[in-house]
Amino acid sequence: MGRINFDLQELQAFVAVAERSSFKHAAEDLFLSQPALSRRIEKLEDLLGVKLFERTTRRVQLTNVGRIFLANVRNALDELEGAMLSVSDLAAHRTGVISLACVPSAVHYFLPGVLKSFTERFPKIRVRIHDESAQDVLNLVLAGEADFGINFAGAENPEIDFQPIYKEHFVLAVPQDHPLARRKKLTWKETARERYIAVAKSSGNRSLIDNALAGVEKHPTIYYEVNHVSGLLALVEAGMGVAAVPRLSLPANPRLVGIPLTEPVIQRTLGMISKRGRIMPPAAQTLFDMLVSSMAKNKRSLPK
Repeated sequence: MGRINFDLQELQAFVAVAERSSFKHAAEDLFLSQPALSRRIEKLEDLLGVKLFERTTRRVQLTNVGRIFLANVRNALDELEGAMLSVSDLAAHRTGVISLACVPSAVHYFLPGVLKSFTERFPKIRVRIHDESAQDVLNLVLAGEADFGINFAGAENPEIDFQPIYKEHFVLAVPQDHPLARRKKLTWKETARERYIAVAKSSGNRSLIDNALAGVEKHPTIYYEVNHVSGLLALVEAGMGVAAVPRLSLPANPRLVGIPLTEPVIQRTLGMISKRGRIMPPAAQTLFDMLVSSMAKNKRSLPK
């Protein structure tokens, strides 16, 4: 079989379209026109003799062959990047894109300081942040669409390496002028008469609470359900009721108070997740290590 001469730009174009599922967005990422990007993909498909994408008027998705090829191309590009970054003379000129998935609370508490330091060291590297639900974060890492994640789900998944960083407890979020606002702690039983607001049953937080309270005699009554914690807290602030939320989900808002809940104490463990067996690109590994170090160093300053 003859050798196929791939152009690196064609492979980068293929990965960009695969990750974005869009010629338009991929072209913007690569600073190309859409016709120029399409020509690169067509040339690659002609060289291989196969179709890599199924194109419709609404979306672009990989063919079965395309999915297999994507995994191989990513590995090849990662090895090439590693070889280039190992050359010290090129270290100051590192470029590329890191894809990071994380739960929204991590964006607020963990990312800003570390990203600032990272960008000062590597100003040419772009970071794409997917702030999503815990399940979506896990799926992005499993699919290889994110280099790594910050999440409280994944510890039990055999395909995931989970590095625990911080244990956070659930607290009762109430308005500052609520009768319970000055309490140092509360049992779930003491809050049973409150009008509870909760996230939907599909949420990981809701499942955690429901499972922990299965043996508790008096259950809170749910009066309102929302899909996102941000909406839940808006209703609490408006005086519509109270809500049990993870401590890091409660922002530094002077109008809201978080009171630790006991009997039972419910907690979740936040950690760094990566796909087991997958070697991260050097730039992603550097950011990963910086986050681990920063989170371990600063966890004592986080809300209790």
